[in-house]
Amino acid sequence: MTEVRVTKEPKTEHTEAFPWSGFEAPLARGGFFGVKPPDTWRPAIEVKEEKGNLRVTAELPGVKKEDVRVYVRNDALVVEGERTYEKEEKREAYFHTERSYGRFYRAIPLPELADAAKATARFHNGVLNVAIPIPAILPKTREIPISEGTSGKADTTH
Repeated sequence: MTEVRVTKEPKTEHTEAFPWSGFEAPLARGGFFGVKPPDTWRPAIEVKEEKGNLRVTAELPGVKKEDVRVYVRNDALVVEGERTYEKEEKREAYFHTERSYGRFYRAIPLPELADAAKATARFHNGVLNVAIPIPAILPKTREIPISEGTSGKADTTH
């Protein structure tokens, strides 16, 4: 199985656009000079190797397909977009409106030799599935059998 790590805060132009995202929560909680950072939403992402593919599943409830972008940049799969939510409630002598919106950005490092040109993506019912072909990676360890012998030296014949 290939080791894959999910990067929560990639260092790209996205990070530069939101400079406060690199700070720890205690600093960002109150904002700087009275300006609070925008609410960020990090969709749940699952990454696994399955049948010769790297499979990435992102749960994006309330997001439309048109509001999601998927691409490869600098050996990372990038999933970004925006979600909006609006709720209106009307009753007699009562009117309530809630609006919520926010951008999301996730970058998943790709293993060496991943074939991004053959990647496919599907979006259905708020779930994004991306498959990227990867070659079978053989383990880098090889067991060396130990034999019994009378000599104190290993056999070095070629």
